[in-house]
Amino acid sequence: MTARPGGRAEPYRGRAVLVRGLWRHPMLRSAVALAFLGLACPSSPAMAETEVDVALVLAVDISYSMDEDEQVLQRQGFIAAFRSPLVHEAIKRGMLGRIAVTYAEWAGTWDQRVVVPWTVIDGREAAAAFADRLVEEPTRRATRTSISGAIDMGVRLLEESGIQAGRRVIDISGDGPNNQGRPVTEARDGAVARGVTINGLPIMLKQPGFLDIADLDAYFRACVIGGSGAFVVPARDKDQFPDAIKTKIMLEVSGLTPPEPLIRHANAAPPPDCRAGETQWRGSSGN
Repeated sequence: MTARPGGRAEPYRGRAVLVRGLWRHPMLRSAVALAFLGLACPSSPAMAETEVDVALVLAVDISYSMDEDEQVLQRQGFIAAFRSPLVHEAIKRGMLGRIAVTYAEWAGTWDQRVVVPWTVIDGREAAAAFADRLVEEPTRRATRTSISGAIDMGVRLLEESGIQAGRRVIDISGDGPNNQGRPVTEARDGAVARGVTINGLPIMLKQPGFLDIADLDAYFRACVIGGSGAFVVPARDKDQFPDAIKTKIMLEVSGLTPPEPLIRHANAAPPPDCRAGETQWRGSSGN
């Protein structure tokens, strides 16, 4: 194995060849491959209770464009992820063997709520307890879509957490473009300047409708994600949605970047307009 900056070891190149051969069913097989092939570093003794491998903000879209079935499916996907032995193994294989995570919901600029506060997860029991907290909380819906507000919220949560993290990540899931608040690119660039990575889970389970855009994954790639190792994992099918969430959590815990067959992004031409959501909203309002 060869060392890279920061002291972490990279897998043998031969493993990469093996992993590429497993992507025929990317959502179902990627989790297994990432857990047992991409996480070779043994965990080391903990140094302090507030020191973790990664601090992860799960920022979840609850705007009205998400119908009730999608809301339930999204919540269940996160619950299943933190109950998954593969996720538990990914956490255990980190340098410290623990992460910190918080789950927050967002819609418009002024509608943001922490559902589960910062929780240190260092094994199966702590992960299961986090999942149980999500089970107890009812789902809800609210107006407008402010991805920029969600990013700003994520930065605040990270900076106020008091947690020492090797990596700081905001995980944005949503089914539409930014249509309220400051430009999403400004929020993204501000977060990246603070050393935060933003990953995206664009939800594309239905045909674009009112205030939606086609190729939402291309919009997320161009306008939302940023920072070291940032990536997008689109959710295009209800049956694969839970596996997409689980795979994305595993990648964020491990600090790996998914192979191209997994992310399957759109190649939009021309490039997406990062103000498309604001333009659509003004048009719908007659302005």
